[in-house]
Amino acid sequence: MAKKLLLIDGNSIVFRAFFAMHNQIDRFTNQDGLHTAAIYGFKLMLDHVLDKFTPDAALVAFDAGKVTFRTKKYADYKGGRAKTPSELTEQLPYVRQLVADCGMHSYELKNYEADDIIGTVAKMADDAGYETLVVTGDRDLTQLATDHTTVAVTKKGVTQTEHFTPAHMQEKLGVTPTQFIDVKALMGDSSDNYPGVTKIGEKTALKLIQEYGSLDQMYEQIDQMKASKRKENLINEEAIARKCQDLARIRRDAPVSVKLDQLTYKGPQEEKLVDLYTQLNFKSFLSKMNLAPDEADGGKEKDVEFTTLTAANLDDLKNSGQELAFYLEMPEANYHLSPFAGFAIGNGKQWWASRDAELLKQQPLKDILSDPKIKKDTFDGKAQYVGLHRMGVDFKGLNFDLLLASYLLNTFDNSNDLGQVAAEHDYHAVQPDEDVYGKGKKRELPKDDHVFLNHLVQKARAIWNLQDPLKKQLEDNEQLPLYVDIERPLSTVLAKMEIAGVRVNADTLKNMGSKLKERLAELEQQIYNEAGEEFNINSTKQLGTILFEKLKLPVIKKTKTGYSTSVEVLQKLQGQSPIIDDILNYRQIAKIQSTYITGLLKVIHSSDQKIHTRYLQTLTQTGRLSSVDPNLQNIPVRLEEGKRIRQAFVPSHPGWQIFSSDYSQIELRVLAHVTHDHNLQQDFIDGKDIHASTARRIFKLLPDEKVTPNMRRQAKAVNFGIVYGISDYGLSQNIHVTRKQAHAFIQSYFKEFPGVKKYVHDIVEVARKKGYVETLTHRRRYLPDIHSKNFSRRSFAERTAMNTPIQGSAADIIKIAMINMDEALRTHHLQAKMLLQIHDELIFEAPAEEIPVLEKLVPHIMDSAVKLEVPLKVDSKVGDTWYDLK
Repeated sequence: MAKKLLLIDGNSIVFRAFFAMHNQIDRFTNQDGLHTAAIYGFKLMLDHVLDKFTPDAALVAFDAGKVTFRTKKYADYKGGRAKTPSELTEQLPYVRQLVADCGMHSYELKNYEADDIIGTVAKMADDAGYETLVVTGDRDLTQLATDHTTVAVTKKGVTQTEHFTPAHMQEKLGVTPTQFIDVKALMGDSSDNYPGVTKIGEKTALKLIQEYGSLDQMYEQIDQMKASKRKENLINEEAIARKCQDLARIRRDAPVSVKLDQLTYKGPQEEKLVDLYTQLNFKSFLSKMNLAPDEADGGKEKDVEFTTLTAANLDDLKNSGQELAFYLEMPEANYHLSPFAGFAIGNGKQWWASRDAELLKQQPLKDILSDPKIKKDTFDGKAQYVGLHRMGVDFKGLNFDLLLASYLLNTFDNSNDLGQVAAEHDYHAVQPDEDVYGKGKKRELPKDDHVFLNHLVQKARAIWNLQDPLKKQLEDNEQLPLYVDIERPLSTVLAKMEIAGVRVNADTLKNMGSKLKERLAELEQQIYNEAGEEFNINSTKQLGTILFEKLKLPVIKKTKTGYSTSVEVLQKLQGQSPIIDDILNYRQIAKIQSTYITGLLKVIHSSDQKIHTRYLQTLTQTGRLSSVDPNLQNIPVRLEEGKRIRQAFVPSHPGWQIFSSDYSQIELRVLAHVTHDHNLQQDFIDGKDIHASTARRIFKLLPDEKVTPNMRRQAKAVNFGIVYGISDYGLSQNIHVTRKQAHAFIQSYFKEFPGVKKYVHDIVEVARKKGYVETLTHRRRYLPDIHSKNFSRRSFAERTAMNTPIQGSAADIIKIAMINMDEALRTHHLQAKMLLQIHDELIFEAPAEEIPVLEKLVPHIMDSAVKLEVPLKVDSKVGDTWYDLK
């Protein structure tokens, strides 16, 4: 059997890892402030590859520096690349250390690139009869594919790859690996900054090489080519094409000093990896190693003593105590529909577990779970509440919620995997679900009853054991009231809202869908007429060809695969051709059709004709709620076709109506409160139109001068821009003025509202000093990039520092209002139900005769949720459907 060699393009994968995890970079820093996202992503790639391809030998190749034989031949080679971010540079030594500790060799060679090392070693392996896998983020390396060498190119992130063999290249591109070098010679490479031949892109380059076989044969037959501008360019730029061919060719004879027998894969060096993971704060990787001697044993969860519950021994629970840890396992994310896999319950000394969830319906277990005097500790109390409700159990007495507590302590730790959350707090007795059930959405529950029930008990034990240390941390952070008075009771309020659901008329949606299909067909024909031919409107390549080659519209942006036709690009082209508006309209309506018509029809529950969305309470960094399955906070409002979707949302009963109350300008009111700015506060106290008043101030209008609509619009952009830390450039783009004018607006604003200016300065200093900012209720957001050397990262952290206390406090206020509103509906014995929270708005359904009560009660509850230095204002509407609210 042939030996197997793994070759990894180190620099390429590290860059891919860094930018793949770009949006999570704040989450990946160790205790010393070292960024670790690229190292983490690189390790994910290693784990994935080693799981699929078990090598006998391995090598990770790195670039030795920017100067190579290619830069000597062509000075601008890779000259267009931006400077490597410092957040990535600081991680490279640790990546090399990780490679060594994983039992692999690394290598670099002066004057050569990692590609050339890989090309040379791959040839050595081919000659020696090895089976080789090359892993890279660079498609250039596909030229190395042979019958014994496969090139895996990352597609998404670092774990999804496309495997290129000679056969796959022929099928996908219509060329051989060697011919791909000549394709690159003609098309050039914007990433490596060599030009290729003018006006020849990938499509044309492939066509030419497919037709002529090679660059040499094409130039031998160039005289026979039909006269054209392309032929002229090919002839005039032959020297450039030859140079690009040389630059594109990966060397397979580089002076590499290592031999194949020196590249033996040694496997993970566990002691060294433990030290490295500890230094990097990679708790999840440490957890997977199962090295905690008092908690793990041989990769399996340690057995704990528990009793298997049956109908015969349920009475054993009668004297189980006044506080219990309880965990109901629902293996699918949507707990409204998930099957029940089993449960565990215990008091720290005794533990019981069962796979039979039907036991939850029986006494005394049902009585225990519904007794408010018996404290319950769990994980994701909202999910547990909904799950038990489906079993006919009214869950009461929620005391400790591990998910909520962990999230409040660090909003980055928002995993819904109990094992991962426990590991974040250095508790490794319970394994993450992936380790127990395997990967993928469909979890494979262990068939062995003892193994599975032991896992459930370990989950309940983790909840029990982590309560005291996490509560102590909440207390130290002054966050215990935030947990006890807001997040914990809110979870029950949200559970009841989710259970209530909102009625949706499927026929209304279907009728809308039919009309949208007709409208799409009309737009499609208009677009064809404007293009002069039929084509696939959803194909970026075909659309790009129509717009930029046939219609000759100006090219705004190009990508590696051709022309960009993104929304941003199309918006810049508006007014230059009627086809642009029609394409934008087509896309919007197609999105409405697929996401909101077809999508909503799929999630209407057949049992009650309602949609039961799930609110994510532990997702956002600011504390705002999110909605999924489906997202009802994102129903379109700008396009009339989108707004009409709300017509399908109706009351549950005849004679009922939809009622809503919405905070008016709550974030600006919070801004006035936290900045103590006299002018801003006085404007709100006087009940002025805040945007018109701001316009009057920054434009220095006299009392008899009127505020024009455009002035108010610009002032509104400044008001909200200040909240979000907008720059003069950003404001200039928003309100279509020069950057100088935008700068003047901002300076004028700060002069008129000096308290706001002081706040903007002071809150950034607070973030620098503490490493975090807080809302009015002490909700924290950590900002590790506040000290970053990278200007963009640091600037984003500064803007986040300004905005989070405002947006987060606004989120806290409506949460308090929801809790108080839930209580008020009960104490007033109203039939009305709170259905939805849409950011600053609460939506109810109620009998028509209760609407006058709600019109007084809801605004009163909402505007008294907290006491600010300025009044809160609430606007209410009522209608027969969500769309008809007036």
